[in-house]
Amino acid sequence: MREDKANTTRPYHRVVVKVGTTLITDSANRLDLEAMASIVGQIARLQRDGAEMLLVTSGAVAAGRHVLDPTGQTGNVLMRQALAAIGQGRLMNAYEQLFDWHEVHVAQTLLTRRDLSDRMGYLNIRNTLLGLIKYRVVPIINENDVVSVDEIEGDVIGDNDTLSAMVANIVDADLLIILGQTEGLFTSDPHLDPDARLIRKVSYFTNEIDALGGPSFDSRGRGGMSAKLNAAKLATASGVNTIFASGSLQNVVPRLVNGESLGTYFPTGANRMESRKRYLLSQIRETDVIVVDPGAVRALVQGNKSLLSAGILHAHGEFERGDVVLVEDKDNRRIACGISGYNSQDVHKIRRLRSDQIGQTLGYHFGDEVIHRDNLVVLASPEAAHV
Repeated sequence: MREDKANTTRPYHRVVVKVGTTLITDSANRLDLEAMASIVGQIARLQRDGAEMLLVTSGAVAAGRHVLDPTGQTGNVLMRQALAAIGQGRLMNAYEQLFDWHEVHVAQTLLTRRDLSDRMGYLNIRNTLLGLIKYRVVPIINENDVVSVDEIEGDVIGDNDTLSAMVANIVDADLLIILGQTEGLFTSDPHLDPDARLIRKVSYFTNEIDALGGPSFDSRGRGGMSAKLNAAKLATASGVNTIFASGSLQNVVPRLVNGESLGTYFPTGANRMESRKRYLLSQIRETDVIVVDPGAVRALVQGNKSLLSAGILHAHGEFERGDVVLVEDKDNRRIACGISGYNSQDVHKIRRLRSDQIGQTLGYHFGDEVIHRDNLVVLASPEAAHV
């Protein structure tokens, strides 16, 4: 886990919280400001205490439905787009005002699967979210239902449970909290079976666990337990611990972040660095290489630093901004791999230059780092820095 300087006893530092439609809207499709205020207050307190918080929220379509009341037309794609367009502004305005009471700044982020699957989109989203976190801004994230429609193949994420797992993976979160109306995963539907028991911990996904997933209990939301289980699979495979819990519990988010046992806990079986390393290595083309000097090797291996242009000797291959490249020393030893912020032609032009010379050399500037440390995995042993 990352070190939390404000509270060294807290097991989690970077946290994604997902709230469902039924948690923040009432039966008349109005935004439940009291419920929203409770969640916002919890996130704001953790933010002040030093945690890094991101919020994935549903509710835009439901909020729009309260305005138009489209009886019998909810399955119409055009109607859903209209509802999302109307409701998203209302949803974001409510969050902005509620966070303002706590003097916490927020930023709206609307995503589609196309944004996340495109290599440049992925890089830009990751850099934006990490930048917002750095500046102590809470990103408020939702699927962009206005442009994400079923007719656009591959464009739809489908539910915000899945989106929250994708976001947790993108930002290397320590914990994903999925809040709903139910307390967690039960042995059967607690709405129908009075003998249903809460499952406190799921260490492995089995056919029996998968069978416990079911449709949403409320027509206002698209997700359900099946979607939540799929999100937990995705998140835990990426090295992110996941918890399902009731958003109605008092101070549920701080209690979970501080390690209290509530809801259903899905511990990750994967090391987050190993997961990222596997992903980056799977994207490498052996011909795409940046060769660096001994000073850059030491900075990367010993100092956990970003790769800067001043330490670059050569660039081999033809790669684009957003591609994964190898970083080698002058003796062809693998030092690291990571997502390049510049294409191969740009890297060749700015090698050996200071970061403040990049803009005047290229005529544009994508950042001071050729490979940011958040987009880089070190492959070499510590001894490599002494060679």
